[in-house]
Amino acid sequence: MRKAIDGQYFDCVCEWIGYKTEHMERDYRLFRDHTDQYLFTSSATVYQRPPADYRITEGMGLANPYSPYAQNKLACEQFLMDKYRREGFPVTIIRPSHTYDERHLPFAVRGKKGFWRIIKRMMEEKPVIIHGDGTSLWTLTFNEDFAVGYTGLMGCRRAVGEAFHITSDEVLTWNQIYETIAQALHVPLHPVHVSSDFLAATDPMFDFTGALLGDKSYSSVFDNSKLKRIVPQMTTTVPFHKGVRIALDYILSHPECQIGDPEFDAYCDRIIAAIESLKNSLAG
Repeated sequence: MRKAIDGQYFDCVCEWIGYKTEHMERDYRLFRDHTDQYLFTSSATVYQRPPADYRITEGMGLANPYSPYAQNKLACEQFLMDKYRREGFPVTIIRPSHTYDERHLPFAVRGKKGFWRIIKRMMEEKPVIIHGDGTSLWTLTFNEDFAVGYTGLMGCRRAVGEAFHITSDEVLTWNQIYETIAQALHVPLHPVHVSSDFLAATDPMFDFTGALLGDKSYSSVFDNSKLKRIVPQMTTTVPFHKGVRIALDYILSHPECQIGDPEFDAYCDRIIAAIESLKNSLAG
C-alpha cells in the first residue's frame, strides 16, 4: 500500500469502514504526509448513553458502556484527535446517526440477517415487536441527504480538527416509523411493545444490548447548526414518508434483498406468545 501512494497527494482521504484503532494507525502511517484532510466516519453511538439531554450537540459527552462498536469508534476518534493536537494530522470526524437508502429500511428490533422478515411479517399481518412504548424520538436520514452534508465538509479547512454529526432535521417516534412503513405497504400495523431491558435480557443471538440499550431505546434529536454554518445547503429533501416508498419499491422488486431469517422470526413468535400468555394469566 505504501508503494502505491508514494509520490501521490490527495485533497481528501475518506475512511468509511474502519472501526478499530489498528485501522487508524495504518491510515495515519499511510496518509499523514499525503493529504490535506482525512475524514473519518465514526458514529453517533459514541455519544453518552444514557444521554444527559435528548437534544444532541457535538459537545455532548462521549461514553457508551453498552456497545463495543461505539467504544471502538470512540477509541478511533481519540487516536486521530490526539494526532491532530500533537502533529496537526488533518482529521475531520463525521458522526452519522441512522442513515438508510433504497436497499434498507430502519427497524430497531431485527435479526442478524436484516430487515426483510419484519416487512414480511407486516405483509402477512403478523404482530411485530416495537421496543419500549414506541414513543421515544428518533432521527432518520436518507443517504442522498447525508451526502450533501458529507461532500460539503470535503476540502473545507474550517472542518479540520472538528467533529460533526450529519442527520436529517425530521424527528419521528418509533411508532410513527413503523406506522409509516405499514401504510406504504397498505397493511394494518399490529405492534407489540416490549421493554428494551426485557429484549436485551432474553436475547439469545441478537445484539439488543448494544442496539437498544446502547442506542435506539433513547430519544435522539440532533442539533445540526454546527454543520449548517459550514454547509448551509444541508437540509431534508427526502422525508421518511418518501424515503420509505423509494426503499420499498426497490426491495420488493429485487429478490436479492428479500433474505429470510427463520431464527429471528421464531424469536419474535416466542416473545409475543410469552407476553400474551402473561397478560392473559394476569387478566384471568
